[in-house]
Amino acid sequence: MPKTVADVMTRDPITVTPETPLTEVIRTISDRKISGLPVVDNTGKLVGVISETDLMWRETGVKQPPYIMLLDSVIYLENPGQYERDLHKALGQTVKEVMSQKPITVTPEKSLREAAQLMHDHKIHRLPVLDTKGQVVGILTRGDVIRVMAAEQDG
Repeated sequence: MPKTVADVMTRDPITVTPETPLTEVIRTISDRKISGLPVVDNTGKLVGVISETDLMWRETGVKQPPYIMLLDSVIYLENPGQYERDLHKALGQTVKEVMSQKPITVTPEKSLREAAQLMHDHKIHRLPVLDTKGQVVGILTRGDVIRVMAAEQDG
């Protein structure tokens, strides 16, 4: 029988809220050796995901977009709005300022194969697992999928 997300996911994952300080998230990710966390509102509904990638902005900094000066005017050669969003992330202090919004999710009933395909197609490392009310009931990571593959080879 094909495995489902529910068979493999980590149940009741650690979550954070949009108001959680980034220092707390950094410590949790480091101590627990995980790469990201679901972000939930005060009712437990998923509002985003925060990952190592989101946190890297603090260390990597932000590169100003290329521009040219013409008659005392600045003409940006790339979208300056992206620069402003990147700068906001780099200077952020709470989860809501740096999290990725509208994450791709799955339900517990989804086949493991379909979930793995979703992660591969969207180049993501984790899928929050939601129940019918939008509550986070688990998380599926690439590592979870790889462990199942290894167990199938052994067994």
